Amino acid sequence: MSKKITLFCSAGMSTSLLVNKMKEEAQKKGADYEIAAYSLNEVDQYGPLADVILVGPQVRFALAKLKKQFPDKPIDAIDMRSYGLMDGKAAIALAEKLMGL
Repeated sequence: MSKKITLFCSAGMSTSLLVNKMKEEAQKKGADYEIAAYSLNEVDQYGPLADVILVGPQVRFALAKLKKQFPDKPIDAIDMRSYGLMDGKAAIALAEKLMGL
């Protein structure tokens, strides 16, 4: 069964590039992940469907609120370096670590 990795950022634009890199990485590994990025104001709609939630560094201020809103979901922020480099491999590794894979 595929796992849903959901990313939230301020507008969902820059993060879509990272999503593509993550999809490439997942494909290389043969991992079955659904990866998508949304704007932070869509969290009520897409957060409940996620297996893991990653947030861009520009919205890391929302971490505490998200952890409270979704106490049963693994949630973390992508570090500035990985995000800046659009490092799909590092983002996938973070998601897998959070999911215990």
